Amino acid sequence: MHPGVAAASAARSDELLPHLADAYAPGEELPWSPTRNLLEDLDEGRLADMDAHGIDVQVLSNLATQMLPATGAAELVREVNDRLAAACRRHPDRFSAFASLPTSAPEQAPDELRRAVEELGFVGAMIFGRTNDEFLSAESFDPILKTAAYLGVPIYLHPGFPARATIADNYERGLKPVVATRLATAAWGWHSETGVHFLNIVLSGVLDRYPRLQFILGHWGEMVPWFLARLEEGLPRTVTGLDRTITEYVKENVYYTPSGMFTSEHLRFCADILGTDRCIFSVDYPFIANDRAQSFLDECGLPEDVVHAIAHGNAERLLGI
Repeated sequence: MHPGVAAASAARSDELLPHLADAYAPGEELPWSPTRNLLEDLDEGRLADMDAHGIDVQVLSNLATQMLPATGAAELVREVNDRLAAACRRHPDRFSAFASLPTSAPEQAPDELRRAVEELGFVGAMIFGRTNDEFLSAESFDPILKTAAYLGVPIYLHPGFPARATIADNYERGLKPVVATRLATAAWGWHSETGVHFLNIVLSGVLDRYPRLQFILGHWGEMVPWFLARLEEGLPRTVTGLDRTITEYVKENVYYTPSGMFTSEHLRFCADILGTDRCIFSVDYPFIANDRAQSFLDECGLPEDVVHAIAHGNAERLLGI
């Protein structure tokens, strides 16, 4: 993670959630406060942790660049991607990477995505939530979607901070700051926001324009699988005017991951609703320790061939690694 990106993202985070540092301070009964050294370690420490927990290959990504100011964003993001690419070159059998994109300067983002994929060998892009409160379906971002579809690489739609107005209206009223902040982020808000973000992408017709474009949703699909039946009931094709049903978009354009939520109940539910050929195992290191990463798969109770597909086969097919 580039120090400039870290500083800029932290500054914007403080504007959106001024109590964020307190809510996730070390010693606050949460594992989600990794040190800067852990975040930036792309060599011995990270590899040792992977070896200790049975992880052969890790797809690296950078923290949110969606919060960068437009001025200078492209240059900072380029440096970030170059740093990840250098780690991949040092450890080609262990690392691949998702590209960061300067979405606050959207006219420059497609070129950076092409460079990352075609020159650096990256396997997709990771986008953290909205940019300037705009969904990825906004017209200004369409060249990014078009480029990803053309290149045949997925977009990992990662949780980002809710809009300031949303935080004030939905999370802060009547709650003490630490509770409101956690509710607005890891406990609920950024998962709900990501699910809404993806549904906006679907309902705005993005996947009719780019029917082969693939998205990855972490945290067991960011709440979407749990409401598919309700979504179908409330938003049938007669209402949406789309080419397919919402369930069809989810089953044909989404891969889902646990993102370090090693919960067998979620796996079984998603397997029943969505099948397992689009389930990709993922961790959330260093925010969540990998102590249960291997045992979770070993003990999930699924057939061995399905476990292998989740552990590596589905990712190999989607990402070409």
